[in-house]
Amino acid sequence: MASENADGTYSPSEEYRKRTYIDSYAKYEEMYRKSIEEPEEFWTEQAENLDWYSKGWKKVFDWNKKASTFTWFKGGKLNACYNCLDRHVEGGLKNTAALIFEADEPGNSRVYTYGLLLSEVEKFANVLKSKGVKKGDRVAVYLPMIPELAITVLACARIGAVHSVVFSGFSTDSLFNRVQDSDSKVLVTCDGSYRGGKTLDMKGKVNEMLERETSVDSVIVVKHTGKDVVMEDGRDFWWHEEMSKADLKCPCEQMDAEDPFFILYTSGSTGKPKGVLHTVGGYMLGVTITFKYAFDYRPGETHWCTADLGWITGHSYVLYGPLSNGATTLMFEGVPNYPDNGRFWEIVENWKVDIFYTAPTAIRMMRKSGDEWVRKHDVSSLKVLGSVGEPIDSSVWKWYYEVVGNGRCPIADTYWQTETGSHIILPLPGAWNQKPGSAMKPFFGIEPVILNEDKTPTPVGQDGRLCIKKPWPSCARTLWGDHEKYKETYWNPYPGYYFSGDGARQDSDGDIWITGRVDDVISVAGHRIGAAEVEAALIAHPAVSEAAVVPIPDEMKGEAIYGFVTLKNGFEDSEELRNDLVKQVRNEVGPIATPKTIQIAEELPKTRSGKIVRRMLRKIASGSDFRSMDASTLVDPGVLDDLVKGRR
Repeated sequence: MASENADGTYSPSEEYRKRTYIDSYAKYEEMYRKSIEEPEEFWTEQAENLDWYSKGWKKVFDWNKKASTFTWFKGGKLNACYNCLDRHVEGGLKNTAALIFEADEPGNSRVYTYGLLLSEVEKFANVLKSKGVKKGDRVAVYLPMIPELAITVLACARIGAVHSVVFSGFSTDSLFNRVQDSDSKVLVTCDGSYRGGKTLDMKGKVNEMLERETSVDSVIVVKHTGKDVVMEDGRDFWWHEEMSKADLKCPCEQMDAEDPFFILYTSGSTGKPKGVLHTVGGYMLGVTITFKYAFDYRPGETHWCTADLGWITGHSYVLYGPLSNGATTLMFEGVPNYPDNGRFWEIVENWKVDIFYTAPTAIRMMRKSGDEWVRKHDVSSLKVLGSVGEPIDSSVWKWYYEVVGNGRCPIADTYWQTETGSHIILPLPGAWNQKPGSAMKPFFGIEPVILNEDKTPTPVGQDGRLCIKKPWPSCARTLWGDHEKYKETYWNPYPGYYFSGDGARQDSDGDIWITGRVDDVISVAGHRIGAAEVEAALIAHPAVSEAAVVPIPDEMKGEAIYGFVTLKNGFEDSEELRNDLVKQVRNEVGPIATPKTIQIAEELPKTRSGKIVRRMLRKIASGSDFRSMDASTLVDPGVLDDLVKGRR
């Protein structure tokens, strides 16, 4: 078991180093230097991780800075579905598990071998063709985490259709906006879904949406819950009926590396949806090699990413990254606390999961429920843990490392975005000592720079804005139908650089710490304070399970800090505790960051993917009307009323 070093870092064990791809900082530095100084040669070598019909590119990389356009491997021909399925079947993995489906109810699971998954994908690709779908057409996908979701997107990839997955928890309005923006002609959905033992209506939402004028010609419906639904003749078709008459074989469409692959709308969009567009070659290369190196994947291992395919993490690390590497990937329909708080660990034990990848919100939820839920189960199969979605504070990192990983599993604390497609900053698990809470080093080809608002580099240790010097293969090419907004959002704020929208700082070792979204910065008396830093200080208190801080108007300081906190079991709200939490922030961050108000809450408003909805907290804290905001994506909208009642 590895233990904490005197400098607060954690070293990978010698046993782990022996089986990792990159076992030293020197090896990483050699590969990283080549990726920056000889990028065309480096990426040509890495492109060997994919199977190509033709490597007909004249230039590996071409960038028009003024237009904010760039290409990777343009002229090269490949197919994402072939790389995820066919090549593995041809290579001897026909009877190897590709996809394990674990349903909401324990004991209900299915296993798809590579051969079976390929067969189902080929049939559904032909179903799509029968509805008139061809290369370049958009297909909207509104499904929960069931195997048909994976089959649908892989079938789209096979025939060159552009898939647009809409998170199954989104409202009718959100679905309508995304379907219309993408101009999707086919929609794939189901009768209903399960969530924590409850049955949710999905076809009803679709029917409500289709009462408006849309681009949708055909709706294909999976019978999942068996509930009665309204089907319209000539428009709605049952999945199982269409599959029963589909041809068994469907050839792959040869795609140019720069052909559109999929559209994914960023969560929390306001106004017109923002459809991030990825292309086939660069995206597939990015997710293939980051999956291999970030998690030290070895053939035969089982990988479980708990994300929904409605988000980029699900696209990249539930589906395309693992399957491109020939891994066994686990797909979970349920929630971590149903039927009890040990559900995650029961699944890890039952399927002997090697790699476990989840969000800090989920980790905090599991920590709050108590260590005993982990210890009830044999999780000794785990060899790498992962964190994704938001910065993870050091106290939660240590719990994850010590309790879940038993002090022997490195943590891949990965930083990336919908727009980046794949990991861009992360600690490679065996290459160096890990710093709890730090994203650490850039991945190959990524040149980060931290800039002030005046576009000058920040000194070591000072917060700034995280930018990247040049495009990388999996970087999004545009926003669907709105390249000007793409330029305005990502390339114009700091000309010549990709602007992440996140704050960061670099320490004296060159390691990068993400401080959260720039728009989550609170300006107190002219001082810019990162919300993530204050939240980390609150979470470090032994009584605190979760924390979210937001700005409120202040007559003297412009803005003041309002903190929402949930407590671990065994702790209760008191004036003494709230004062103690204020002192904690003063001590950890500084007097300027002193919260004006601390509100103890039973729960915080979260989406079904586990993200805290801070824009609603801002409304509540400032006393504004939040009821005009869409609460349909929340796990429990009733939380909002409780928070209003408890406002201080």
